[in-house]
Amino acid sequence: MSPSPAGVRSNSRNPDHSKFTVMNNSQPAQGELSVMFSGEGKTVSGHGIGPAVHNYYLVHTVISGRGTFEIDGHRYPCSRGDTFIIFPDELFSYVADDDDPWHYVWVAFKGHAAGHLLLSLGFSAANPIVHGRELRPLTSLYRKIRGTLEQTPFPELADLEAGGHLRVLLKELGLLNEGKLAFNSLAILPDIERQIKRAVRWLSYQYAQPISIEKLSRSLGYHRTHLSKMFKQITGVSPMQFLLKVRMERAKELLNGQNHLSIDQVASSVGYPDALYFSKQFRKTFGCSPSEYRSQARNG
Repeated sequence: MSPSPAGVRSNSRNPDHSKFTVMNNSQPAQGELSVMFSGEGKTVSGHGIGPAVHNYYLVHTVISGRGTFEIDGHRYPCSRGDTFIIFPDELFSYVADDDDPWHYVWVAFKGHAAGHLLLSLGFSAANPIVHGRELRPLTSLYRKIRGTLEQTPFPELADLEAGGHLRVLLKELGLLNEGKLAFNSLAILPDIERQIKRAVRWLSYQYAQPISIEKLSRSLGYHRTHLSKMFKQITGVSPMQFLLKVRMERAKELLNGQNHLSIDQVASSVGYPDALYFSKQFRKTFGCSPSEYRSQARNG
């Protein structure tokens, strides 16, 4: 769809649509995910777009009627409840049914995380369709995106809010696409492996906090000895060895960075209230003290 000027609602003047509304984001962020525009339209019979390419992602959800979407050399009949996704630089086309033209809503977005995010939800040019029955959660989110962008006096705040609604929309589409979720493989792992992966994430994120493997074991429902044994079997190291590695690598990043943190501050930032103990662990791991490492990094 073609965007309209920011904050301007267009209705019923598009010759290809009996109903047409689109709202632009006047200040999309140059970040990981940002809405460009969103709209709603009921097309006339046989109305089509393409073959063409876009340089952004464009998601359509069909509210009623029928049509056909084509991408990556494959053609997909779509009707009420179906969502189809256009990917950047992929040749696509879509056309409304002659007898029952579709009524759909759409949102366009971009961002450096968009491709990876869609792939993690199981979507790609080879898998661009998801089928759903209950439309209200989706149409409500599309409506919120458009409402957020409409004649806002604070476009930067509108961009943030619209991006939040977009993330929830993609989450809902991911739930509909659960059979193809890239991370769904986690759900079919044996329980202990799934728990170990969660433990790995937890240690990777919470390394700066006081961490007790005993407490971690209890929270996951396993005895410490059993968890440690399985953790090492799956990762190759014990939980404490893994935590030490995470902390030391983060310490190296801080010592390498263009900051003025003291050794005490670096130690505290990676979970060591005792700077002397931190320095001993650092020397044992890398063969030099934190101060020596910083000096070598800055002079090298």
